Amino acid sequence: MQRTPCEYMLWNGIPTIRKELAETLIKEYKLSQREAAEKLGLTPAAICQYLSKKRGKEDIFDKKIIQEITISAERIMKNNGGTVVVETCRICRLVQKNIQSTLKTNGQQKEKE
Repeated sequence: MQRTPCEYMLWNGIPTIRKELAETLIKEYKLSQREAAEKLGLTPAAICQYLSKKRGKEDIFDKKIIQEITISAERIMKNNGGTVVVETCRICRLVQKNIQSTLKTNGQQKEKE
């Protein structure tokens, strides 16, 4: 049974967005794990799990999405209208568009076969 884009985002996408945001805040903005947790509205334990790769998948987003996550981290740091919820939803919508276009492309290819 094929998963819907929303299911994919729930189980894979959102944890990976959070992982990428946490890594960016810690590496680029030199925040501690505790500070990153506060900025993202998460627990320090969750941040630890993202950094130790227990949560969030590796390499599921293309470079464009990773760049958008970096932009989101900057907005969150500057509090430039970029709340965690707003930015997570923004990235989620971008990923869903990619998933839907992939599904459409794959469906069209199957119809041609």
